[in-house]
Amino acid sequence: MGASATAGMQMVAARPCVLSSQRILASRASVLGFDRGMCGEPRFGSSRHVSSVGSLRMKSSLGAPLRCSSKVVTRAMSEASEKSEGFGLPIDLRGKRAFIAGVADDNGYGWAIAKALASAGAEILLGTWVPALNIFETSLRRGKFDESRKLPNGSLMEITKVYPLDAVYDTPEDVPEDVKANKRYAGASNWTVKEVAESVKNDFGSIDILVHSLANGPEVTKPLLETSRRGYLAAISASSYSFVSLLQHFLPIMNPGGATVSLTYIASERTIPGYGGGMSSAKAALESDTMVLAFEAGRKGKIRVNTISAGPLGSRAAKAIGFIEKMIDYSYSNAPLQKELLADEVGSVAAFLASPLASAVTGSVVYVDNGLNTMGLAVDSPTIAV
Repeated sequence: MGASATAGMQMVAARPCVLSSQRILASRASVLGFDRGMCGEPRFGSSRHVSSVGSLRMKSSLGAPLRCSSKVVTRAMSEASEKSEGFGLPIDLRGKRAFIAGVADDNGYGWAIAKALASAGAEILLGTWVPALNIFETSLRRGKFDESRKLPNGSLMEITKVYPLDAVYDTPEDVPEDVKANKRYAGASNWTVKEVAESVKNDFGSIDILVHSLANGPEVTKPLLETSRRGYLAAISASSYSFVSLLQHFLPIMNPGGATVSLTYIASERTIPGYGGGMSSAKAALESDTMVLAFEAGRKGKIRVNTISAGPLGSRAAKAIGFIEKMIDYSYSNAPLQKELLADEVGSVAAFLASPLASAVTGSVVYVDNGLNTMGLAVDSPTIAV
């Protein structure tokens, strides 16, 4: 018998038997073509999409009518029902735990990534720079971040715990005496990378997602030719080696199949005058390390390692560069997508990279910059004006 398929109806082969509810559910999975290995837990619509038909009239290839009084399973899936019943490919991070290093306010990429992960169901742990910890926690308690904590479903992002962290120091022995005596570190303890990883292990046992949202260059406003050795190495230490250190210490408590995400910038491969002090070198190192660590962490712990090359954002930290607003204007004028880049757009890509949907993606630099990285000529340049 010939069979034809339409966009609105898919037919499972008819046979003279009555299917149990369990077999109907099983057949639904085969008709939809979902596999649990694709995205963790398959999502199906209500049972209204699977119906039993007592009498179905069809025609054979010879045109003779066929009558089947047995029950058959059909799958009706119109475009309208797809939209109304919530069909789609979900990012589901329920049961996962994420540690995001480098969140000290509510207007940077780190915060946006935390929100995206929370929206997908992940439990959120934060690592906040020690000198900024008190004001950050105070702002949280007083509700100053409540508006920006709102998730798409209307609830507020829950932060399970905030840890003091200074990722420039791996162990307590690495901390200089002047830093230990600094009043900005007074009252804080267990804030080196090794100690934070141990604290997270003691508190929660393991994590699934590690996010590196850290960067600092004390001489970022200086041209590279004027950057001191100390300033250059400080940029490398805080902005790229800090990721190596975090992964070194957190890898033993990361569940197999987990993921890490860091943040880089196009200055790693293109000249951005004014983005100095060794920061361009630090971002280049971070991207190179991403590839090497993808191999090493993949083989050792089945952990994926990716980095997002994000476009300019007017965050509090970025304003230290001194001309961030001009960089944003330049991006708007010259990127293929002429629109404002939102922190939430970076957060969404990070959530994807941390999810099982990206289970085969590792060692990659993913550009989230409205396409600015593809441009070789500034279209707003007066020299090419017509």
